[in-house]
Amino acid sequence: MTLISLRGRFNYTNLSRYSDLNEKTYRRWFGKQLDFIEFNRIGNSEAIPLSATLIGVMDCSFVAKSGNKTYGLGKFWDSKQGKAEKGLEISTLAVVDVNYNTAYHVSTRQTPPESKEGETRVNDYVRHFQENCHALPKGVRYIATDAYYTKQLFTHAVLEKGYHQIGKMRCDANLRYLYTGEQKPKGRHRVYDGKMVIGEINRLALAGEQDGIKIYTAIVNCVNLKRNVRVVYLVKNTARGLGFALLFSTDTELDALSIVRYYKARFQIEFLFRDAKQFTGLCDCQARSEEALHSHFNASFTALNLIKWHDRELSPERKPISVASWKTRFFNTLLIERISCNFALDLSLIKSSTHYEELCNFGVIAY
Repeated sequence: MTLISLRGRFNYTNLSRYSDLNEKTYRRWFGKQLDFIEFNRIGNSEAIPLSATLIGVMDCSFVAKSGNKTYGLGKFWDSKQGKAEKGLEISTLAVVDVNYNTAYHVSTRQTPPESKEGETRVNDYVRHFQENCHALPKGVRYIATDAYYTKQLFTHAVLEKGYHQIGKMRCDANLRYLYTGEQKPKGRHRVYDGKMVIGEINRLALAGEQDGIKIYTAIVNCVNLKRNVRVVYLVKNTARGLGFALLFSTDTELDALSIVRYYKARFQIEFLFRDAKQFTGLCDCQARSEEALHSHFNASFTALNLIKWHDRELSPERKPISVASWKTRFFNTLLIERISCNFALDLSLIKSSTHYEELCNFGVIAY
């Protein structure tokens, strides 16, 4: 609650200024483990209705960090700079309510700077998913990821856990059409019917059109993933010429429009990263140990969950959420409580006043 009430940098010193705990207390307790995964699982199950359409999402984010003694310090891809930078990386698993169009945090784990011998960072992402996917709500059937996760190792891990993957493919993906014609009476049956050439749509089925984007689909064989997938080919005329994107789903029974809808919903995890960095101090941690960094990253996202749960409880109908406004409300509430405590005022009498809500909402951007 202090994280969503304070102003300024989210370090131990500033946390102590907005609470009754000493800075050393925060330093000690951030080094101890709290089961954030179970806490978020219970909170999400309470906040998200059973009738909601849910998907799981997974992605990584770069966290800038200076110093040479920090655990996990290494070269990671920074999408903001468009190149690898020295810092930290976090892998985040979240759940998205597709109809409500918002994401809720489930688990965050720091990426090790060096993988085990014979492994890559994809192995670290796979372990994170396999060990924490049990905290996803039961209604989740699909895991949406970006193009980096379109690898055989990760795809098979998702399938082994009983989920299907929805993702994006490279423009040079190695795809083959399935043969559907008559087979010879003798000999091995023909399985494939030529390579799928990106840009040729004559063998694809038109599934629909949305916002000027034509959607084509087909069931093909992906050589890299070693399995049949449903691909969705998106085509749009732009000022620079013909633009396209290639999506896929390991569930060949899922229709193309749903694949597009679920992949669009994947971008809600980017707002999780943005809001955590702007409002709950994801990048402000002063800690250097693995345990303290883990606690800080998860506490930052969990504080954001608290705001989203509270907002949804008050407004079940979908509306844009202003995290900045909620932080202003919580700060005003904390200030009123501190004033009433120091001056020995009756807080219940203050809350019963008609002006209490006006004070709580003082300075908010949106109601």
